[in-house]
Parts: sequence; C-alpha cells; structure tokens
Amino acid sequence: MRRVGDPAQVAAVLDTLNRLLDAGTQADVARLARLAVDRLTDGPEGLAGVDEALLDRAIALYARACAAHPPDRIELADWVLAMSFGDPPVTVPLHAFAEALGDTGMEHIRSTVDATLAVSTPESAVKGEHAIAERLAEEIAEITGDVDRLVAAWSKLLPDVEISLKIVRALRAAGRHSEAIAHAARARGADPSRISELLAAGHDDEAWTLTRQLPAESAHLVVDVYRRHVDDLIAGRDTRNPAVNYARAAVALRRLRTLHRDAGTRDEFTAYLAGLVAEHGRKTRLMDEIRKARVALPKPPRQLRP
Repeated sequence: MRRVGDPAQVAAVLDTLNRLLDAGTQADVARLARLAVDRLTDGPEGLAGVDEALLDRAIALYARACAAHPPDRIELADWVLAMSFGDPPVTVPLHAFAEALGDTGMEHIRSTVDATLAVSTPESAVKGEHAIAERLAEEIAEITGDVDRLVAAWSKLLPDVEISLKIVRALRAAGRHSEAIAHAARARGADPSRISELLAAGHDDEAWTLTRQLPAESAHLVVDVYRRHVDDLIAGRDTRNPAVNYARAAVALRRLRTLHRDAGTRDEFTAYLAGLVAEHGRKTRLMDEIRKARVALPKPPRQLRP
C-alpha cells in the first residue's frame, strides 16, 4: 500500500502539472496526475482526514490530463469503477472523463452499472452500491442523451417534485411533449390524456380543472392543445348558433393567455392573438365574445393619410 502523500506536497505537484497543461505540454502527465489522486486515497484510514477540495482538484486535473493524452479506455473505466465502488467510495464525475472514456469506456461502465442495478442484496444496500449505481446511470444517460435511461434512473427517486420537473424538462428537450405532459400530470395526480378528450367533448371546465393540476412550470406543454382547441372551435362553429362556439373559443383564449403567463411567454400570446384577429377580425360576433371574455384585442394599425 502506498504511503499517503503530504497535502502540501500533493498540492505542489498539482500546481506543476497544471502549469504544464496550461503551457500545452506534449508530455503525457496523466500517470502523474493519477498518482496524485492515489496518494490522497490509498491511506490506511481511507478518506479520513483527506482534504476534499484537494482531492476534487486532483481528480479534475487527472480528467484534464486524460483528455489531453487519453489512456486505454477500458483501463480508465476500470479505475472509475474502482474509485466509485471503493471502500470508502470516491465520487468521480463522469462528465469530466467523458471525452477520454469515449463510447467504449462509457459502455464498459454502463454494463457494470446495469449488472449492479439488476441485483439487490442486503450487503449491497449496506455498502450503498445501489445508490452509487443509480448516480452513475443518471450521469451516463445525461452524457449519452439516452432519455429513456435517464427517466428510468430518475423515476426510482420519485415521488419528488424536483425530480419530476427534471423528468418533464428532459422529455420536453427531447421533443417528447405528450410524455412530458403525461408525467407532469401524474406528478399532480392528473390524467393528461383526458385534456384533449374533454375539450373535444365540450367539457371545457373539467379540462381546465385538469390543466390547472399541472405544475406551473409545465404550462407551456399544453399551450398547443389550447391553441388547436381555439382554432377548431372557430373553424367548426355551429352555423345555426355560432355564438356558442365563439363563446367557448373566447373562454379558451382567456385560458390560453393564463397558460402563456404562467410559462413566461406573454409575447407569444400577443403574437398569436394578433394573428387570430388578422385572420378572423371580420367575424364581429367572435370579436364581441372575445371582448366579453375580457381579452383585450390588439388595436388596428393607424392608417396613414395620403
């Protein structure tokens, strides 16, 4: 077992390595950077008394050295796993080593993580191996863009409001809006598949009650649902009694304004309303219903005198 390095000596080594990397050295300093990490963690007392800031700096410097001169990817992956599942474990940020690990190293880590998650024993629970594997699985999903794995990893931490919002944002970023709506609604005990159905069936108030059960941060996810609803009501009005659909469209428009407000996109609503008025402004009955719903119509542009 190697002797634990004196913190001052390790810090001096890190300073030197940092200067070399800043200068663009062609020398492979990864081995020395890794040795600095090992000197801090290989003592008989584990991490007891280790300067955490210094350890974090050493790991970050090793990651930087690996990016400059990538070692064998499987060997690096094994080191990450050994540190992460060590006794005691050391948190190694995968993001910092992602470039050096590449697809090969990342897949090697993933296979170990998946195997650990597939087996649950009292011993692994005591050691915290499951929690470590879950953290690594989450990081791998974020790095690789594997949203399904990321959501699966996060879902194990539910119920938790912050985790639910992270899932919603991840699904939305991947363009999976209907799933984002579904998760946001489930987080509040709502059934999102019912929103469009209720609107189409004429149960507008029930649909709005369901919509308001969504977190405010998810308001943007149902904006398109209400826009289509407004457009459908205007296009498919009952010609014998157009005021009915126009009144519903006006109320839906007011609710759409609320959704844009909650989403922080008031300007988008203003632009949408202006386009709607430009297209349907001659439908005086519709304009009257919108005014009754207390939605301020945009003023027409002034006509320039010749």
